[in-house]
Amino acid sequence: MSRTAVVTDVTRSALPTRRSRRPLRLAALATGTVLLATACNAAAKKDDSADSAAAGGGSGKSFTLVTPDAVGQNEFLKAAVTGVKAAAKAHDGSQKVYESTDSASQQQNVQAAVDEKPDVIVLVGFEFADLVAQQAEAHPKQRFLLVDACTQKTVKNVSCAVFREHEGVFLAGAEAGLLSESGKVGAVDVLDTPQFRRFSDPFAAGAKQVAAKTETSTRFVGGQSPFDDSARAKEQANSLLAKGYDQIMAAAAAGNYGVFEAAKAKGAFAYGVDVNQCPSAPGTVVDNVVKRTDVAVEKGIEQVLDGRTGTVSYGLKEGGITLTGLEDGVDSSQCVIADHKDVLKKVEALRDRIVSGELTVDDPAAA
Repeated sequence: MSRTAVVTDVTRSALPTRRSRRPLRLAALATGTVLLATACNAAAKKDDSADSAAAGGGSGKSFTLVTPDAVGQNEFLKAAVTGVKAAAKAHDGSQKVYESTDSASQQQNVQAAVDEKPDVIVLVGFEFADLVAQQAEAHPKQRFLLVDACTQKTVKNVSCAVFREHEGVFLAGAEAGLLSESGKVGAVDVLDTPQFRRFSDPFAAGAKQVAAKTETSTRFVGGQSPFDDSARAKEQANSLLAKGYDQIMAAAAAGNYGVFEAAKAKGAFAYGVDVNQCPSAPGTVVDNVVKRTDVAVEKGIEQVLDGRTGTVSYGLKEGGITLTGLEDGVDSSQCVIADHKDVLKKVEALRDRIVSGELTVDDPAAA
């Protein structure tokens, strides 16, 4: 019987968690800018080797997952934990999860993972791009898997698992085009760059795919804190709503909640990203472009163990990208799309065309 050991280490800092309220993780943040806050007084990692053995770690492969934030109720990170557990079970092995709270604990946890020399170290998020590159070069025999981001330069012992978000965004746009009463579909995006336009341009394209005369527009949050500015995101959403846009893609990171508030106040509708955000605004959020970190982690670990390095992207075909509306449990998701089965059938048909290669979704970030 396969056995797994779960040992979660949370290194704590005297400073508050800087992103505990941000559930969104946009893959485009991996373009090279690593946003690390200065922190101090991180507690030393306890020696938990005895705990691991007591938890029943198998004699097979060992995997260590390091997260950029505390897992808590963060569905994106919870899925990553599920993925590493599945990999450990498949290899009759053991796994550990190190939860970080700030930049100091991120560095400390990565070092702790390296010191333990597991078969694969898995890290989720752009925060680790520079750290992984440094550690990989210093420890060439240690294998790393970086999920939802990648290092700026190629490192032989680092594999990357990224997502083709634009495919899911296209499907969400199709839903918006089919549901819009005004014929106006918009998006609130964090920044006007090719990487971030993966969350807005395909939304417009999807809407026009099903309703050619759809009017589309995008507003950008910008400012000093584009990933954590709910007020500016709400302001940009209101500028679209004032012009009659009734379906809005929310790709504003923590600012999504501002978009949801604006849409709810006007009786309009919005779309979330990364995880199911419908419970945060029932009756307002139609659907979500979901990134399956569990799939990327489990398949990515297999890729590493098979000796296949490099970057692998996960889209609709691989099951790495989906919509809440296309998953089991949509009826209890609190998503508006659950009441529109006819729309879902049309979106399923579009998904199948993308998966088969018949329909290609343009990637704004493609070179």
